[in-house]
Amino acid sequence: MAGAIIENMSTKKLCIVGGILLIFQVIAFLVGGLIAPSPTTAVPYVSVKCVDVWKNHHKTKWLMPWGPNQCEKIRDLDEAMSRQIEANDIVFAVHIPLPTKEMSPWFQFILVILQLDIAFKKNNEIKDNAEVTLDVSLAYRDDLFSEWKEMAHAIETRKLKCSFASPKTIEHEGRHYDCDVLPFMEIGTVAHKFYLINIRLPVNERKLINVGIGEIKDVRLVGIHQNGGFTKVWFAMKTFLTPSIFIIMVWYWRRITMMTRAPVLLEKVIFALGISMTFINIPVEWFSIGFDWTWMLLFGDIRQGIFYAMLLSFWIIFCGEHMMDQNERNHLSGYWKQGLIFRFKFLMLITLACAAMTIIFFIVSQVTEGHWKWGDFTVQVNSAFFTGIYGMWNLYVFALMFLYAPSHKNYGEDQSNGDLGVNSGEELQLTTTITHVDGPTEVYKLARKEAQE
Repeated sequence: MAGAIIENMSTKKLCIVGGILLIFQVIAFLVGGLIAPSPTTAVPYVSVKCVDVWKNHHKTKWLMPWGPNQCEKIRDLDEAMSRQIEANDIVFAVHIPLPTKEMSPWFQFILVILQLDIAFKKNNEIKDNAEVTLDVSLAYRDDLFSEWKEMAHAIETRKLKCSFASPKTIEHEGRHYDCDVLPFMEIGTVAHKFYLINIRLPVNERKLINVGIGEIKDVRLVGIHQNGGFTKVWFAMKTFLTPSIFIIMVWYWRRITMMTRAPVLLEKVIFALGISMTFINIPVEWFSIGFDWTWMLLFGDIRQGIFYAMLLSFWIIFCGEHMMDQNERNHLSGYWKQGLIFRFKFLMLITLACAAMTIIFFIVSQVTEGHWKWGDFTVQVNSAFFTGIYGMWNLYVFALMFLYAPSHKNYGEDQSNGDLGVNSGEELQLTTTITHVDGPTEVYKLARKEAQE
């Protein structure tokens, strides 16, 4: 791609462009670290053990853990045994959110994980490859007095992965197993204010349903949702970046179409990369505030997948094109050849740095507490990771389209001179070395001077 801006721009101007992009990169990290709150909030819930006194197992009745129409409750399973209440009549009820709070569309999603408190009993141990069967119903409402409306109902099975640190003897009965958390459910959009979960653990010894799973004492849930403050910052970033990438993409393709030659493969893949970045940036999430679009999480995953596929395609083609390009220019001598090689290597280092930063910040976000305290300032590390990396890839695509756009010095008839960019009146001298298989090495020199029009 001889004739691109990166090949014709002076080193001073290139450093200025790099400095400006670095400033925007720092701003992207600071927006998340100093302005946005933590990306998500985890809220623990302990289920209330309700008794279905109506023997109603067809989900026409919802059991509330608290409030004016709360269910009849039991403290533990020992009380259930003393009252001769069967396991099939016990419902674990959880209300999301906690009392005096309500959910909001700004939370974007709700991810719920399940934790079972299982006590060791010598005559009721957890068997190998044990599975727990959950009969789950989910309902919603938008005020505290209306009727609950069913949102979903499913019977799910989850494998238990539990360990017991102490010897399995009678002396250690009552101690709890150490069990892994289980994936429970995910709501793709938070369109309602209140949610109610009713969980049953049906027992059927003949069909071996919920047999050999130990003695379940409690069912705990952890609800994870996106913070509304972070959502607003995130939407603002996407709204700002969408026109920025779109404008540079239009400018880039306009310069390509002004050339007398057809676009080359690398130019096409850079343009496709810009389209995929614009596709990610378009803030369609604004509609999730007013519409119950449960497919938004899947749509976001698809957009990211397309971008990563295009990014990988660009890297493969970019490296391949420059390796062929270097072979064609091996006989060019002087400062220009050294500058091209240096700029290619510099861009490769920037690419590796972007990939490394993505991996490093992902690891840091997993092992840190989520924020750092520096005097009076609190830096939200996880938020800085999201906004910083998102801004970084936008700046990377922006820089590619700007630097690899054709230079205005190479429009029109000058393109007839080929990729070497030879102008009228300039002398071209090539030195070619040919090594014969069965003979000596010969050196040929070719000099040509274009006629002045």
